[in-house]
Amino acid sequence: MGKYIPGNPEFIAQNMAGAGSVIATNHVYNVAKPDGLTLVMPLNSVYVDQLVGREQVQFDLRKYHWIGSPSIEPSIMYMRSDTPYKSIEDMIKAKDAPKCGGTGTSSTDFILSSILEELLGAKINSVLGYPGGTEIDLAVIKNEVVCRSHSMSAHFGREPFDSWHKTGFDRHIVQAGRKRDAHASDTPTLLEVFDRHKVPEDGRRVARILLAAGELGRPMMVTPGTPPDRVKILREAYMKVLNDPIVRDQAKKSRMDIEPTSGEELESLVKDIFDAPPDVIKRAKKILAN
Repeated sequence: MGKYIPGNPEFIAQNMAGAGSVIATNHVYNVAKPDGLTLVMPLNSVYVDQLVGREQVQFDLRKYHWIGSPSIEPSIMYMRSDTPYKSIEDMIKAKDAPKCGGTGTSSTDFILSSILEELLGAKINSVLGYPGGTEIDLAVIKNEVVCRSHSMSAHFGREPFDSWHKTGFDRHIVQAGRKRDAHASDTPTLLEVFDRHKVPEDGRRVARILLAAGELGRPMMVTPGTPPDRVKILREAYMKVLNDPIVRDQAKKSRMDIEPTSGEELESLVKDIFDAPPDVIKRAKKILAN
């Protein structure tokens, strides 16, 4: 980004692990100066922690200035192909609930499973506490769990999934994007499943809120109170980077899709999440608390 900012400043990346990005987001919100020189790229599910009112949260995402996101990150649920579950309907009718791995209650794994349980009556045994996605995938290989939900880009961009697809090790149950992804054109979207089961609008609104992480993608934000002219510079630089031929070429080689979302669009999405009717927010919290 420094290439597209006056003075060509150097960017320094600093990892600040802990609490699913809550620690990093707290730090930039409360400690960093509002001068546009400190940015944060949290997990896209960090809004869930604020939505449910977790006491560790010391930030308000509505006050952050959102810079942009390189792509949307819809999730997909995969299942071992040697299980009897070939569709959501099989999971609804199941006598024994399949075990799906997850990291915690704000993870995509848990959230999508909870939505399928609450709104469709699918039977899922969520096994939480795995340190990360790699450990869940290993657990699937060992048959400790048989399913997982995670980002489409990861599932179609690296191992072990490339090998799994060649050998038919897994099958795809449902994808959470608004339309079918080209990588999984034979897999129904959640909206299609909702239509089949006539899920009412209030339930769909709850699902949109809980799955908004996919639309947030891999967001970048800057400290609240940053002067508007600096926010503008950062947003323009960010979009120029994502249209840079070199960056595009590198992304293609790394099998990463670029479908940018502007900072203004992200701010509008966050506002829509937190301005949802109280009964919808209450139901979303109930699902996350299960």
